[in-house]
Amino acid sequence: MSWQAPTEAEILQTVDATWPAARYFDSGPFTLRLGHNCGQRVSAASARGQASAAEIGAAERSMLALDQARLFMISGKDTELDAALAARGYAIKDPVTMFACPVATLAQHDPKGLTAIRTEAPLGVMQEIWAAGRLEKGRLAVMARAKGPKTYLLGRVDDRPAGAAFVAMDGKSAMLHALEILPEHRRKGLGLAMTAATAAWAAEHGAETFSLIAVTANTAACGLYHSLGMQDVGYYHYRKKD
Repeated sequence: MSWQAPTEAEILQTVDATWPAARYFDSGPFTLRLGHNCGQRVSAASARGQASAAEIGAAERSMLALDQARLFMISGKDTELDAALAARGYAIKDPVTMFACPVATLAQHDPKGLTAIRTEAPLGVMQEIWAAGRLEKGRLAVMARAKGPKTYLLGRVDDRPAGAAFVAMDGKSAMLHALEILPEHRRKGLGLAMTAATAAWAAEHGAETFSLIAVTANTAACGLYHSLGMQDVGYYHYRKKD
């Protein structure tokens, strides 16, 4: 059977499963997320349907009650909400591109050997690499919350720790998160090697689709994923009000 690209909704479901918030709450047509200061993805509200001005206001009050910023995730279906939030003074923040491809497309590039070493828990050196990339320590708790099969990868260049990544499964889909390469080891092919290694792990665990999300302004990362045969399958951005 031929591979079918996931929809935006399916990718966002995979995000929630593989990079989960601490808790989820309903507020009218919105899903609210408690993030514990672990980043935007686990702290943003998202809409399940059309929202009235009163329902937007109720969601805002709930986010403030959770001691969180007023932050909404806006996908392709949310054009009316996007306009309503703009009218309320919300600014666009961090447009994101969603990528996906058949898992075999990337797994075929797996370098094997010691380039990317799998671990069941994040090693201390991996935490140092993520910290160097300003990935807050609290996000390790996000990784720990993922319920499905998952693994951590340590990337190496010339027998030295050089990168870290996390990948988790959601049914037949896998998603890569937190890929970080130390600056002195960039442009050496490690990003490709680690992405392929995570796809190889996913293939071994029954994945058919491999996906990830990247900030659209990160043209280097987006260019890498396009060069590997990944497809744009959707977009979202945040609307935030201070």
